[in-house]
Amino acid sequence: MSNLEFTNTLVNQSEFLRPYAVTLTKDLELAKDLYQETIFKALANKDKYNMGTNVKAWLYTIMRNIFINDYRRKAKQNTFLTATTTEALANYKTTVTTNDGVATLNMKEVQAAIHNLPFIFKQPFMLFFEGYKYHEISKALNEPLGTIKSRIHFARKLLKEQIQRP
Repeated sequence: MSNLEFTNTLVNQSEFLRPYAVTLTKDLELAKDLYQETIFKALANKDKYNMGTNVKAWLYTIMRNIFINDYRRKAKQNTFLTATTTEALANYKTTVTTNDGVATLNMKEVQAAIHNLPFIFKQPFMLFFEGYKYHEISKALNEPLGTIKSRIHFARKLLKEQIQRP
């Protein structure tokens, strides 16, 4: 089938897609976008169309797959911001001032507390603090996994006691 024949067949058989797009999206503007993307994909993948195949079924399948993929992508993003949330986030920096002095003081206190830990706790805790996983620390220090978990737990407990404010 030539390009012209395929395009003519596509144009003649594509009008039934518009109501289907509205049914899927329940929004006229999104339906127009879905319809347009379906036609685009059909034209881009004309070499995958087998002569004699039902064009309507092929186009329905393309549209349904595009809709499902878009739905899954949006579900993964999981970022539903309302206008008020967006405004609140935009104004957040203007209403809050940061105090780096307190953060620096706190970090110095934490570092001093870590430095004062017994070596048996400090070594696995520092590796964990740097982002290593328990099993990686266990292999590196040649210690059982349970021992590493216990030492990190006790290091946290000691740090909490040392840093705790009255």
